[in-house]
Amino acid sequence: MKKLSDLGAIAGKRVLLRCDFNVPIDNGEITDAGRIKAAIPTISWLRDNGAKVVIMSHLGRPQGEVVAKYSLAPVAKLLGELLGAKVRLAADVVGESAKSTVAELPDGGVALLENVRFEPGEESKDDAARMELATKYAEFGDAFVLDGFGVAHRKQASVYDIAKLLPSASGFLVLKEVEVLKRLTENPERPYVVVLGGAKVADKLAVIDNLLKTADTLIIGGGMAYTFLKSQGKDVGNSLLDAEKLDVVASYLEQAKASGKKILLPVDVVISKEFSPDGPIKVVDVDSIPSDWMGLDIGSETAALYAAEIAAAKTVFWNGPMGVFEMELFSKGTYEMAKALAESDSFNVVGGGDSAAAVRMLGFAENQFSHISTGGGASLEFLEGKALPGIEVVEG
Repeated sequence: MKKLSDLGAIAGKRVLLRCDFNVPIDNGEITDAGRIKAAIPTISWLRDNGAKVVIMSHLGRPQGEVVAKYSLAPVAKLLGELLGAKVRLAADVVGESAKSTVAELPDGGVALLENVRFEPGEESKDDAARMELATKYAEFGDAFVLDGFGVAHRKQASVYDIAKLLPSASGFLVLKEVEVLKRLTENPERPYVVVLGGAKVADKLAVIDNLLKTADTLIIGGGMAYTFLKSQGKDVGNSLLDAEKLDVVASYLEQAKASGKKILLPVDVVISKEFSPDGPIKVVDVDSIPSDWMGLDIGSETAALYAAEIAAAKTVFWNGPMGVFEMELFSKGTYEMAKALAESDSFNVVGGGDSAAAVRMLGFAENQFSHISTGGGASLEFLEGKALPGIEVVEG
């Protein structure tokens, strides 16, 4: 893969850096700065080598409109604190403010363009519209660096099209992510256990299909578990259900059985009558969910079963929480998975998105895990065996 050093001498040059600063913000405060901190090594290397660093990122889904709550102002503030240097925030993406901000940037200086998704061309399905915007981005740089692994699977103007216009390389974060994920896909040390949670089965179908070929055990939790349980004929009450996927998940259970692989499903669950942080709860086995209750976390027996499987593993990948971890009543299953991973001797990867946010929110340190990925969707697509367009185009 093309590295930063492959760009040659960059002192005095403008380097366009695509980061993924799509971080959770509550009342103007960033609640999980993991993705910002992960970009610091690349930004620091560029500054130390005399580059003028012009950062591009998105935040949320403003759908091509300027939406105040999706401004990158809180990101610029925190990034400046982490770098111990001023980060100049442009008031627009490719307008007059962006032009003057970049023009005034000193060697080693850092500028952040406003949210690239304020521009309708950023996510356009029209190749020409994206390239038109990318051409405007290219006016701000002499080289391009992709360090936003969380968007590497997207064909977007600031990820894909820009790399066609400037000399390009991958930053330290992207290189690390690819190196780690290759350990999961190219001859992983066994037993290899994959823990999948989250809300929707549909989001994980392709990765389950591929992992049935490479993993030894799949552990299923979160909202997606109820579609698996329903496919076995169990009554799941008002729990989240993807009725259209019942036949598909049933076929996965049969496929696993036929190939000697294991798919572990919950044996007990934490249920409530309402989706609420303080509603009444019960723990029941999966054969005893009342019709007007819903499952919102795995139970203690399930957590112990899953933790034992993790303890015996040599390689573990985890993507998706076991329950509604944001509510304390339904966070214990996710906590127990994080604890099992943290205590494991395995090479283990927390696969971005909600899983990464959960382990931090629940009080775990990053160094308790082998790697915490910054890219949920990108990690899953890599494990599906898909090529990631952003990385492919940088490599030429």
